[in-house]
Amino acid sequence: MDDHAALLHLLAERSVRHGDFTLASGARSTYYIDARPTTMSAEGLHLIGRLGVAAIRAQGWSPAVVGGLTMGADPVAYAVALASRAHPPAIDAFSVRKEAKGHGTKRRVEGNFRPGQAVVVVEDVITSGGSAIQAIAAVEEAGGTVVGVLAVVDREQGGRAALEERGHQVVVLATATELKLR
Repeated sequence: MDDHAALLHLLAERSVRHGDFTLASGARSTYYIDARPTTMSAEGLHLIGRLGVAAIRAQGWSPAVVGGLTMGADPVAYAVALASRAHPPAIDAFSVRKEAKGHGTKRRVEGNFRPGQAVVVVEDVITSGGSAIQAIAAVEEAGGTVVGVLAVVDREQGGRAALEERGHQVVVLATATELKLR
């Protein structure tokens, strides 16, 4: 089984639930994708890292760092950062807080981020695109340049289009269609 097929299998096994759900976007759904059991598993980190780095390189993006809105994006960023060591140049990781902390540096973007860097914003699941849009805004406000968005799963519910309408290229590792949810 190749890495893509293995990721689809892992997502279907660990992350897809059926029922009646209200999503973070406020939309109702008969299925829910909680990517964390996949993105936080040893196998998932390995697969997402390899596939993520390959996708970034295939797009011709040259980010210094990857990251997104905590906490869904964190394991995705860490997986890509670690996997990038095997395919230089290395890419470091950062996290975007939901709001700036009220003490210390009072930053919203934490980790290995510096103003002026090229950034790929990562996301676990794209539905409306809201989390990625928040992360992009925080990165740009902090002086970063977003070169693209990488998501593990696209629910295919308009989020990708919302990001692309704002001028951001989006690459996904899996879709709801591939998971046989649409």
